[in-house]
Amino acid sequence: MIYKWNYHTPSLEETNEAARLAAQVGVHPVFGQMLRDRGIYSPFEARRFFRPQLTDLHDPFPMNDMQVAVDRLNEAIARKERIMVYGDYDVDGVTSVALVYKFISHHYSQIDYYIPDRYDEGYGVSRKGVELAAEMGVRLIIVLDCGIKATEEIAYAKELGIDFIICDHHVPDEVLPPAVAILNPKRRDNRYPYTHLSGCGVGFKFMQAFAANNGIEFNRLHELLDLCAVSIASDIVPIMGENRILAHHGLRRLNSNPSIGLQAIIEVCGLRDRELTMNDIIFKIGPRINASGRMQNAKEAVQLLVEKDYQVALEQASHINLYNEARKDLDRQMTEQATNQVSQMEGLDERRAIVVYNEEWHKGIIGIVASRVTEQYYRPAVVLTRTGDMATGSARSVTGFDVYKAIHSCADLLENFGGHPYAAGLTLPAENVAEFTRRFEEYVTHHILDEQTQASLDITAVLDFQDVNFDFYQQLRKFAPFGPGNERPLFCTHRVYDYGTSKVVGRGQEHIKLELVDNKSNTIMNGIAFGQSSQARYIKTRRAFDICYAIEENSHKRGEVQLQIEDIRPCE
Repeated sequence: MIYKWNYHTPSLEETNEAARLAAQVGVHPVFGQMLRDRGIYSPFEARRFFRPQLTDLHDPFPMNDMQVAVDRLNEAIARKERIMVYGDYDVDGVTSVALVYKFISHHYSQIDYYIPDRYDEGYGVSRKGVELAAEMGVRLIIVLDCGIKATEEIAYAKELGIDFIICDHHVPDEVLPPAVAILNPKRRDNRYPYTHLSGCGVGFKFMQAFAANNGIEFNRLHELLDLCAVSIASDIVPIMGENRILAHHGLRRLNSNPSIGLQAIIEVCGLRDRELTMNDIIFKIGPRINASGRMQNAKEAVQLLVEKDYQVALEQASHINLYNEARKDLDRQMTEQATNQVSQMEGLDERRAIVVYNEEWHKGIIGIVASRVTEQYYRPAVVLTRTGDMATGSARSVTGFDVYKAIHSCADLLENFGGHPYAAGLTLPAENVAEFTRRFEEYVTHHILDEQTQASLDITAVLDFQDVNFDFYQQLRKFAPFGPGNERPLFCTHRVYDYGTSKVVGRGQEHIKLELVDNKSNTIMNGIAFGQSSQARYIKTRRAFDICYAIEENSHKRGEVQLQIEDIRPCE
């Protein structure tokens, strides 16, 4: 992929202000500018950013309906009503259900959990799930990470004598479901000061309010923070504000004292005895939790996350790991089929959106394939398959383009849809696929900006190798955890050379292991460039090139840094 490199060149005044802030905080001047880029202008704000405190979490009760939700839960417990915790089948939904179920079950035993079957029931609240709850004698359902559009299903539940508390973070319609309480910071009448919580984050705030209302000490919630971190990383929500606090302390919990189920997943991932990061969640832990819902039923993943016996959890994690291996095989096969379909499209270079459809594709994998297509072609993409008379799809977007709005523009063609600006799901009658494809592509063509169709790398600063040492890396770590809104910074060094020992590595000889020098110092810097072996021939000519990279600790040499090189550009 050809990237555009975006440089932010601060003015002289900005540079001086950043240097002053950096000196006050005691960090490298580059980090003064990074703080200012994140809206942090004083030493007090900087120290607060570097040391997120749980005491800075917002009071949960200003969230619309929070007191009503707590009162209804208290009433259910007082009346000894059976409660069902119901959630979506992705990582956010599974962690949400596990979190709320674990906390309430510490104080109340008449509680069950339920995850709908992706293939039999589809996304969100289903009539089948409601009817099962009625058969079980459930009188209160707490639904997490879905439910905000389940108007008919919740009305049906109400007829059966079942109340709903919705804990969701997806964009609601104008008409809200007839639930007892709707906890959703994206409500149009929202009063809560932070709108970017994950579904699990909304569940955590509900439990925070429940604990406060019942005199339960806040530290009893600490054991749930690892689930929050897994949710925040996997659902790709902004990692600033309240999410940053939850992710920071959740990662600390994940590294120091994770729950039994997460311990088992960490073991089967091969991550034991190393410091876990948000990337480990995104690429290792999250996919294994997701694999259960993609390949079978996500209820198995909840069982694992609430398990109290480590040996049992290890067996469950190993079983889910097998699902993940099967998922990888399907992923490779379907991605190849999808990219072949795209490559045969007429006028591909002029297209601003991609829609692909195959009736035989596995429903549980289409979201991953949509991500792969978006990454490869850098276009908003929708991947569709068929279930009965309906086509089911997942959409992914590029930076800055709201794919949810694009799908919403086709709402009259759809049976159901929901999601976020960068990821969404939809269901439509199979006969509407052709018209949806036309309308979706038309909307994207008229609304996407030219710069949103070019893959780009935002460069924080230009560095010399003499600046890149372990002390610099230790200061950089203070900005973690990284994610949307607090992106892992990329740096650039101009005119570097192969030291003479760089080589192509990897099973398929697709990566380059680099040893580099720049033209301003004698510093030798190690680096790895994944998937960029095509550049090896130029590098070995000993001619100069520019590199864009992230900085990480060398996993083989403690106390040293290495570069994860994102792009290599030969000097003209």
